[in-house]
Amino acid sequence: MAGPGQAVHRTIVVVDVEGFGDARRTLPHQVATRTGLYRVVVEALGAAGVLWEDCHREDRGDGVFVLVPPEYAKAPLEEVLPGALAEALRGHNGTGPAAQRLRLRGAVHAGEVVFDRHGVTSTAVTTAFRLLDAPPVKRALADSPGLVALVVSRWLFDEVVRHSAVLSPATFRPVSVAVKEVRDTAWIALPDHPYPGDPSVLDRPAALTTPGGSGAEPRQLPGAPALFVGREKYLADLDHALTPVDVPDAGAAVVISALGGAGGIGKTWLALHWAHRHADRFPDAQLFVDLRGFSPAGDPVDPAVAVRGFLDALGVDPGRLPTDLDAQAALYRSLVAGRRMLIVLDNAATAEQVVPLLPGTPTCTVLVTSRRKLGSLIDRYGARHLTLDILDCDEARALLTARLPADRAAAEPDAVDELVALCGAYPLALAITARTAATRPAIPLTEIAAELRALGLEALDHDTDPAASLPTVLSWSLRHLTEQQRTVFALLGIAPGPDTTPAAVAALTGLPDGPARRALAALEDTSLLERRPGGRYAMHDLVRAYAATTAHDLPDDVRETALTRVVDFHLHTAHAADQLLDPHRPLVRPDPSAPGIRPDPLPDATTALAWLQAEHATLLATQRSAVALGRHDVVWHLAWALDTFLLRRGHRRDALSMWQAALDAAAHLPDPATRSRAHRILGHACARLGLHEQATEHLDRALDLAVRHRDPAEQGHTHRALAVAWELRGDDRRALEHARQTLDLYRALDQPVREAEALNLVGWLAARLGEYDAARDLCHAALTLYRQHHDPDGEAATLDSLGFIAHRTGDHHQALDHYRQALTLFRTVGYTYEVANTLDNVGHPHAALGHHEQARAVWREALQLYRDQGRDTDADRVQRQLNDLDNTTDHEQIDLTGTP
Repeated sequence: MAGPGQAVHRTIVVVDVEGFGDARRTLPHQVATRTGLYRVVVEALGAAGVLWEDCHREDRGDGVFVLVPPEYAKAPLEEVLPGALAEALRGHNGTGPAAQRLRLRGAVHAGEVVFDRHGVTSTAVTTAFRLLDAPPVKRALADSPGLVALVVSRWLFDEVVRHSAVLSPATFRPVSVAVKEVRDTAWIALPDHPYPGDPSVLDRPAALTTPGGSGAEPRQLPGAPALFVGREKYLADLDHALTPVDVPDAGAAVVISALGGAGGIGKTWLALHWAHRHADRFPDAQLFVDLRGFSPAGDPVDPAVAVRGFLDALGVDPGRLPTDLDAQAALYRSLVAGRRMLIVLDNAATAEQVVPLLPGTPTCTVLVTSRRKLGSLIDRYGARHLTLDILDCDEARALLTARLPADRAAAEPDAVDELVALCGAYPLALAITARTAATRPAIPLTEIAAELRALGLEALDHDTDPAASLPTVLSWSLRHLTEQQRTVFALLGIAPGPDTTPAAVAALTGLPDGPARRALAALEDTSLLERRPGGRYAMHDLVRAYAATTAHDLPDDVRETALTRVVDFHLHTAHAADQLLDPHRPLVRPDPSAPGIRPDPLPDATTALAWLQAEHATLLATQRSAVALGRHDVVWHLAWALDTFLLRRGHRRDALSMWQAALDAAAHLPDPATRSRAHRILGHACARLGLHEQATEHLDRALDLAVRHRDPAEQGHTHRALAVAWELRGDDRRALEHARQTLDLYRALDQPVREAEALNLVGWLAARLGEYDAARDLCHAALTLYRQHHDPDGEAATLDSLGFIAHRTGDHHQALDHYRQALTLFRTVGYTYEVANTLDNVGHPHAALGHHEQARAVWREALQLYRDQGRDTDADRVQRQLNDLDNTTDHEQIDLTGTP
């Protein structure tokens, strides 16, 4: 007996009593029937030379399950056992009442089984029981006048019955078994009333009988890919999509899956790995053809050539081949009808190339790979489309390290991670990089990473082996594109930003909206472009790098004109968005856009904020493109148009870099106001990042320019920025002096919203200095002005100030009311930077009132926002507040006055 958990090979015999639960069998009859069953089985096994005592047995109530030790030959269990069962049954049935008579179904299979403390288990055991439960087996016994129906597994029929000198294999009949998870072909025999001999069955499934042919069982799958890793989700999806149908419903369709993805993404690897993993599910044949839709060979394979190749593999006499493609395809469908076959159609160019190769029977399964989506194959034939993406990080690392000596990868883990990142987890890029490393064993991986970082796509090229060159593999996708589509692809390679939209592409290319969208659809269909939620389109970094290389083939003026158009599109849409976000901000108009440019329509502030959020990275890249083009006005105006958004969202470092670029650009612009504004806003950005020396340097320079050019509005704005900078520096007195100058200047300008800003600022700083009564009056005056002029940002800021004053003067309930109103307004306008501050503030009156859970909740939310915004000092402070709160019992009062 094998030990627990140890797999051993056994012949599996399962016997079941027909109609054991029939109402005519009373309990005493059932007991006698079981006694007879065991006597019959023991006697029949003995006739086959198998000792009952040597077998593992398990009772099944209406049947018995027997494992025969491996030292016993399998042939007698099929040659002798069935007839011995019938003979023993006749003896039993002749000695008792009708209610105790037996008719048996028996199944014989073989395979590995595992013993544990519960008994035995394995897929082979499950399969044996499923064979016994198959409806065709039950029907065979019910329709037979005999006493025994025997079903044997396909493997036993091919390996034992087919070669038996005792049995007549022609008296067996093939049946499809589809019970729960088991789908297979089995063979039924009726030993005491055998089927008439049918010699034609002897060629199935070991060979396919073909007209005029010798019979063949093609096994055309190329070798499974070496060192295949990961892809478990896709393999599971293929399992689900490609489950064969053994007993199809009437009208069932052939099972087809179309596996799509970019060149070098690993479609063929995945298809072959899946096919080899499940080859046993397709015993009749496995056909494979490379249709060369995207390859160095030139034209794709003609469907007639592919069909002829399959007919040759199936053993058709060349002299009997029809000349017409339709007739050949019909013959091919006839030959595979009813067979359990896998057909892998690799690297297809079009659906028309695939259709003649599709079988007409649902017992066949088709797996197609293509860089295209093959829409008509999906629409007309119900193909299940599966798009293959890049590897995840763990899979990519595993693929790379699997091809290197373990000690080499383990010695340089950081270099491995960098190589994975530089390859963008792209399978072919990883394979090329692994090959480079493997063929240079003396070169450190850090050096290979440095070379890849410096050379980029060039490092993934190969002069003599096209299939080992990522740029060459990608270039094959361009063959099926029109000239216009190739131009769009090239321009997308140099367009600013990580992704784009149809409106931006129309601007970039100068195409009307319809043709631009059709070009995007064509690139998406060829897997050169991915459509993402929200109508956005993106390329993998390596595909984008290849597109950029093709852009060098375009005339210089074409590239420059395209970039000018798309830069103007983003600038003017951003300008419109900024006006919606802050209509009270001074209107600073950019120069007119290039002819034909239409900004994205933005109906309201919510849409504007969503657009800016979606285009954030692209807008930063657009400014860099404008710098490269020498468009100094665009560089400055983009910084201005994005300032409100960056301020509200807390993108402090982006604001710093944009305004540094704007300040550099201002040196080339004629309007002196651009320089003073750039110094002012850059100084404010420095202050928010804690760069206090740089902040005051820029702000003093801005103030000097504003005074020199007699610009009182800019002087007021700069004094306001100086007040904030000195507050952040910890000098509230000096901050208050600048705030009061701001108030005087704004009042003289008769700008009520600006006056409200100054009133709130003075009130806030006065409150920080303990002048609560004066502060309260100033803030109430500001709140009135803000509400009169419908400025929700300012109203929220002032309510926050009033909340601080109420908390500091002991009116914690009033403080909570003010803070909650402020939070609502800040959230409404998407001002997440100030949402974090107000959440921090609102925790203090909660703590003072003993509302520890509420305080803990708002501080945790503030902590997360501070961390998201990179505000480490604020995050550390809130973490300390939470720690202090956790150390305080519900019965203790804590002093957390809070000084934001």
